[in-house]
Amino acid sequence: MEANTRGTGRLPAAFLTPGSSSFIEFLAEHSPDLLPGRRALPAGLTIEAPHGTTIVSAVFDGGVVIAGDRRATMGNVIAQRDIEKVFPADEYSAVGIAGTAGLAVEMVRLFQLELEHYEKIEGAVLSLEGKANRLTTMIRGNLGMAMQGLAVVPMFAGYDLDLGRGRIFTYDVTGGRSEERGFAATGSGSVFARGSLKKLYRSDLTGDQAAMLVVQALYDAADDDSATGGPDLARGIFPIVSLITEEGFRRLSEDEVSEIAISITNQRRHQPDGPQAPLL
Repeated sequence: MEANTRGTGRLPAAFLTPGSSSFIEFLAEHSPDLLPGRRALPAGLTIEAPHGTTIVSAVFDGGVVIAGDRRATMGNVIAQRDIEKVFPADEYSAVGIAGTAGLAVEMVRLFQLELEHYEKIEGAVLSLEGKANRLTTMIRGNLGMAMQGLAVVPMFAGYDLDLGRGRIFTYDVTGGRSEERGFAATGSGSVFARGSLKKLYRSDLTGDQAAMLVVQALYDAADDDSATGGPDLARGIFPIVSLITEEGFRRLSEDEVSEIAISITNQRRHQPDGPQAPLL
């Protein structure tokens, strides 16, 4: 956005007028065409765009983990093998993206800016509930695009400093928000990932165990969903796994995730369907 279009050295009046602490509301008033959901598409046009799948998350004792596979598809073709789908929203929260990859990444960048703008204007960090509500507004603003096949369905997870625990929020294309208890999955492989999480999840997991759990779930999703990519040992491509605790956001290193992925792959050579939960 150009702040000084006439070379006068002065900011436009919109930048100097007191208003909302929401950057999105400011942008909607000053340059609405820059918002992803405000761009008009030609009528009757069908766009084939890369889509990202699958995102999983689980609450553990002391925080929350969120992870995503690395595959993006375009129809029946693998469009990208190493796309990133999990991003920090701020120091204590993260967003995982599923849906139209380009729009989803743009929405995440705007969401990051929204939270930073609020903190600078208000001089305080927005509550986790408030962050989840802001993301709801952004998704609802993309409804027009979603109706034309360019849907964005993110997952939001973070550490609630007020409650002292991790929380997970999922959304639908209309912006409808649900708080999940314990674990959640979204994207094309979510049915299989959720089944895996349901089988293996426990409320007393440690951070390391939760990281193992979500990679197991992504492995199960990739086993049955062609749009989800499992650990690629030949290319050295592994899921993105991030932990959020009272100490803040931390993305596991490639070495840490590869160690988990290799351990699971070795186990699956003997147990292709993965670890079994007890009947009782």
